Amino acid sequence: MPTGPGLQEPVPYLLERVLRGAVVAHARAERRRLHPMVLHVGLPGGRVRSFELSPVDRLDHALRTEIIEAMAREHLARDTVPLVWLTRPPTAPDDEDLDWAAAAGSAGGELGVRLDAVVITRRSWRDPRSGVGRSWTRIRAATS
Repeated sequence: MPTGPGLQEPVPYLLERVLRGAVVAHARAERRRLHPMVLHVGLPGGRVRSFELSPVDRLDHALRTEIIEAMAREHLARDTVPLVWLTRPPTAPDDEDLDWAAAAGSAGGELGVRLDAVVITRRSWRDPRSGVGRSWTRIRAATS
């Protein structure tokens, strides 16, 4: 089990498949070149709560933490630890990624669970804390 902040190599196989599926789903759903950043909490491919982030709203750490906590409570009530992820265009600023990852860590601490946070674009996923991620030139649904 990783001891440092964020996901560490080797990433568990099941988590890699889930994150790749989230990239595929995002690529299929979001065809616009420029689209808003959206916070998601839940299980990719399953029950998910989403919150569209406006570029004009400047949220502080405490408010980000409260938003994630509120979105995670439904899953925790069902004994499921959710994943936190941002979908965004590749041109969005990286400091936003770190701000949300820090809030996920704080929310997890307050809720008594480990909440991992990743950033998903149409061709990649990446943990902004550790830098661990995967990218593809062309992403397609896996054939099983």
